[in-house]
Amino acid sequence: MVENQQQRVLGIVGATGFIGSCLSSRAKEAGWKVVGFSRSKQAAVGAVAEWRTWGESVDLGGLDALVNLAGEPVDQRWTAEAKRKFHQSRVGVTQLLAREMAREGAPRVWINGSAVGIYGDRGDEILTEEAQAGEGYLAELCREWEAAAVAAGVRVLCWRTGIVLGKGGAAWGKMRTVFQWGAGGRFGDGRQWMPWIHVDDLACGMLHALDSGISGPVNGSAPKVERNADFTRKLAAALRRPAILPAPAWGLRLALGEFAGALLASQRAVPEKLVADGYEFRFPTLESALGELLG
Repeated sequence: MVENQQQRVLGIVGATGFIGSCLSSRAKEAGWKVVGFSRSKQAAVGAVAEWRTWGESVDLGGLDALVNLAGEPVDQRWTAEAKRKFHQSRVGVTQLLAREMAREGAPRVWINGSAVGIYGDRGDEILTEEAQAGEGYLAELCREWEAAAVAAGVRVLCWRTGIVLGKGGAAWGKMRTVFQWGAGGRFGDGRQWMPWIHVDDLACGMLHALDSGISGPVNGSAPKVERNADFTRKLAAALRRPAILPAPAWGLRLALGEFAGALLASQRAVPEKLVADGYEFRFPTLESALGELLG
């Protein structure tokens, strides 16, 4: 950091989560002061220098930028109650933050979570940020989520994230456990494209974007997208385990209900905006990411 230069302040909603913890650490390393938000009072810990409580309102004063990572996990059965939580934790929280962004002293730029699920099931179509939204429950939820963020009237980046891989993350933990037991395999016919990203690239990409001029939707995925069959084959090979137990589409739907559709959907999303803006991925290929994850 340049001497005597005022330290910039980054607010993170979801600072203690898997992605939020990584982003907090990378932001501190880059010279930011990190402010976390919680519904209960917390003491400063790790990379989070300050905590602010929130409920019906939230104090965004003094922040230079905001990142909202709030969202109930969707990897569960999509019951009516689960869908209510999906909506409130995404659209509801975003609407609250958008109202607060209109206040004097609030930041003029923010990154709001979204997901590649906005594209629906698109087969082999290459999906840049210019692609239209698709159909289905997740696509509808993401459309409403992004609309709530854009309503803030400031520079907004809607971060359309794929599967996030990283030590301590739920996705990687589940995958590694299943494949280590030799019980892994493709989903359905395995031809669906699976956008993924290493958590370090997700965090560092966000910090890069805050300092650039890009806005609007951003695909938070690695440049080298993998088909499900190739993804599972490479994961099994890295773990020196077989990948011989495919999960048929009918079995997934029977076991997981509507959520199975998200696992079987194909989204060949590519990070055109980040690449064009000069961001250099630390882990551009699945092989490089697996090499770091397996140490």
